[in-house]
Amino acid sequence: MQITLDLQFFAGEKTEKATPKKRTDERKKGRVAKSQDVNTAFLLIFVLIMMAVFGSVMKDNMLGLFQHSFTEFIHWDLTERTVFQVFTESIIEFIKIVGPIMLIAMIAGVASNLMQVGFMFTTEPLKFDLKKIDPIQGAKRIFSIRALVELLKSLLKIVVIGTITFFVIWLFKDEMLMIAFKNADSALAFFGRVTLIMGIAATIALLFLAVFDYAYQKYDFEKNIRMSKQDIRDEYKNIEGDPLIKSKIKEKQRQIAMRRMMSEIPNADVVITNPTHYAIAIKYDESRASAPYVVAKGVDHIAFKIREIAKANNVATVENRPLARSLYASVEIDEVVPEEFYQAVAEVLAYVYRMEKKV
Repeated sequence: MQITLDLQFFAGEKTEKATPKKRTDERKKGRVAKSQDVNTAFLLIFVLIMMAVFGSVMKDNMLGLFQHSFTEFIHWDLTERTVFQVFTESIIEFIKIVGPIMLIAMIAGVASNLMQVGFMFTTEPLKFDLKKIDPIQGAKRIFSIRALVELLKSLLKIVVIGTITFFVIWLFKDEMLMIAFKNADSALAFFGRVTLIMGIAATIALLFLAVFDYAYQKYDFEKNIRMSKQDIRDEYKNIEGDPLIKSKIKEKQRQIAMRRMMSEIPNADVVITNPTHYAIAIKYDESRASAPYVVAKGVDHIAFKIREIAKANNVATVENRPLARSLYASVEIDEVVPEEFYQAVAEVLAYVYRMEKKV
């Protein structure tokens, strides 16, 4: 009794890697190994590169918008038409300024997700689930090991990015103290340059941390989808019990057996035919069997294929209607010919050997 309980306990332990079906099912539910830090790092680095390349253009467009607002719009009469025109023109200019940034951010977000999990579309996470609002389950998630790891990761990111930010500001502290003696354009250029350096340095550090976060997410995901030996057995039983799966397996097995049978026909000594409805390929090999054995058999279409292959490979074909029908009904593939057919088969083989010697 104790041994049985121990075996059941070990069978229930989730020690086995997930099967392909388990992984497919989890993917359909939207559960994959993915790091949000990778998405954030890619998003930031692409946006910062975009700002570094087109920053001067964005600044000119923004200054142009301010200049036009304080030189043109300010003199307009306050009417419904002018308010709508000011709003429309301002929105258009704003889109020109931030549109490229938003576009590159969308592309970076999609690219980072595709890089991690590939293309995946599922509505499963959007379905209503009472377990998501269960306070007990929520408390377990809050005080779980995963929540602690996420907290430590957040603290580490704050410390790293805060340190990098302080270090960059410290490097430029002298210029920053002298900013009051510069004009507005120089001051804006200085702050833009410092912000860009700070952002790129912090993003590189975040990207470095994201690599470790992705490795952890991968490890945690693999651990959570592990299966017990009993789970694997149950899954196999469910798959085998599916009539569609079983029919596909049987069809595949039939195709494999058919290909193997057809490949043996060129090695046969003779094909006994009906002549059109039945075809039986016979082979005699003393090293394999003490009597002739059947290497292929078939009716109608398959019989036609057997005759075609035999003809293409110069295998002799002999018409013997009673013998062909009897062998087809009595002998399976790879089985030796029963004793009651020895005489008839021996006569056919002897006839074939004599014909081959004459040739």
